[in-house]
Amino acid sequence: MTDTTAANPVHAFIAKTVEEHPVVLFMKGVPEQPQCGFSAQVVQILDHLGADFVGVNVLQSDPLRDGIKTFSDWPTIPQLYVAGEFVGGADIVREMFQSGELKTLLDEKGLLAA
Repeated sequence: MTDTTAANPVHAFIAKTVEEHPVVLFMKGVPEQPQCGFSAQVVQILDHLGADFVGVNVLQSDPLRDGIKTFSDWPTIPQLYVAGEFVGGADIVREMFQSGELKTLLDEKGLLAA
């Protein structure tokens, strides 16, 4: 944990969430009811692949919505984390899904149901 994470409770929450869950999607809404098209798209991809993931609704708090952008240094939401690593937003996830790269990544980490 960096000094900035310790000083920033939102970053500390994000770091803890990413650490505790193998696949985390910071999104608008919840997996059962996404509140933006891009979040819905990533949920569909993860569901299609059979990935077990945790959705975190960034709309529940402004500090969280702003904090996730500074935490990852990525300007848009949704944001996908796999095995503690930032993967990307909707466009990157879609491209990785289409190329088979996302399935391979999840497979390699043992995060897909057999």
